[in-house]
Amino acid sequence: MRIALLCYRGNPYSGGQGVYTRNLSRELAALGHRVEVFAGQPYPELDAGVAFTPVPSLDLYREPDPFRTPGLREYRDLIDLLEVGTMWTAGFPEPHTFSLRVARLLARRRREFDLVHDNQCLGYGLLRLPRLGLPTVATIHHPIQVDRALELAGATGLRRITLRRWYAFTTMQGRVARRLPEVITVSSSSAAQISEHYGVRPERISTIPIGTDVERFSPDPSVPRVPGRIVTTASADSPLKGLGVLIEAFAKVRAEFDHAELTVIGKAKPNGAVEQAIERYGLGGRVRFVSGLTEDELVHTLRSAEIACVPSLYEGFSLPAVEAMAVGLPLVSTTGGALPEVAGVDGQTTLAVPPGDAEALAGALTRLLRDPALGERLGGAARERAVTRFTWRAAAAATAERYRAVLDRPC
Repeated sequence: MRIALLCYRGNPYSGGQGVYTRNLSRELAALGHRVEVFAGQPYPELDAGVAFTPVPSLDLYREPDPFRTPGLREYRDLIDLLEVGTMWTAGFPEPHTFSLRVARLLARRRREFDLVHDNQCLGYGLLRLPRLGLPTVATIHHPIQVDRALELAGATGLRRITLRRWYAFTTMQGRVARRLPEVITVSSSSAAQISEHYGVRPERISTIPIGTDVERFSPDPSVPRVPGRIVTTASADSPLKGLGVLIEAFAKVRAEFDHAELTVIGKAKPNGAVEQAIERYGLGGRVRFVSGLTEDELVHTLRSAEIACVPSLYEGFSLPAVEAMAVGLPLVSTTGGALPEVAGVDGQTTLAVPPGDAEALAGALTRLLRDPALGERLGGAARERAVTRFTWRAAAAATAERYRAVLDRPC
């Protein structure tokens, strides 16, 4: 099959879109399909055998000047004006404007593809594609309304107003999702949430778990584990990821294990709630943030840890959990969203705690620090679960089956 795979924001080091795009495209190509990725900035990293067409935006959120005002010479068309105008009025334009740009590109090349696969964009422009003879399916990792609800719950005053405006694009996403012939998601938890929040009928949702490269993400006895090192992957400014709860729990762990240290794969928001919590608990020298890691550096960081932790309040899947499991780390995870589907049974492949419960999280971490034998047992079982259930080759094969089902349906 000839597949156009869309990714409105392809950052290979932050968020799941770039990771999903790279791995799925590689494995689809390995199965013999012709895959071309259309992506906006930051552009994804792709493997040999996958074609790439950039879909440049004005890149309004780039570092080091996010929310920038473009120069007059940067404007090319009305879509650029829409993008800037939405940002200036506190909205998030990228899903909508990317969909308009990519629909324009695909209209010129509609005879080159059998099917379009959208990755969480769900912009109005996608609705033009079926009229051009391009069946379109979409992957929704989880409905963004979940993020919206959690952020609004902790906001007051003007912040609540601006958040509602920022998340206005979710209304568009629901309308588009309801009109697509097929939605792919990564867990039964996400499937239920998509049906609830977007109104997509359950029979039009297929659940296909994603995975990791279990050869690369693997144990390596030659890499020494640092005693007391706990590793987590989290964005410091996303309440969904539960990093603030983990910081509170880590302070409790440090009361018993003075050598414990926390490595956060992600960035700290300057003077944000997490940085303030680190200062409040006196953890300045024991919490380390690392970001922009290559895949090899990420694997090495995981291998060097004694424990992995996923403190999220909600997850639609959780690649960080699978990566840690594949490396053979004992895992402490919450029961938020799809995490029980991914991490497995409490006491067998993970230590599971309720989301948002710092006391329970601290208890699970200290239990593993006290009992290395328990950690070895959990880590071995977690590795086996990752190898047998969560691989990109299996995800690609199942995705290709859904493509065929859509193409075989009567127009």
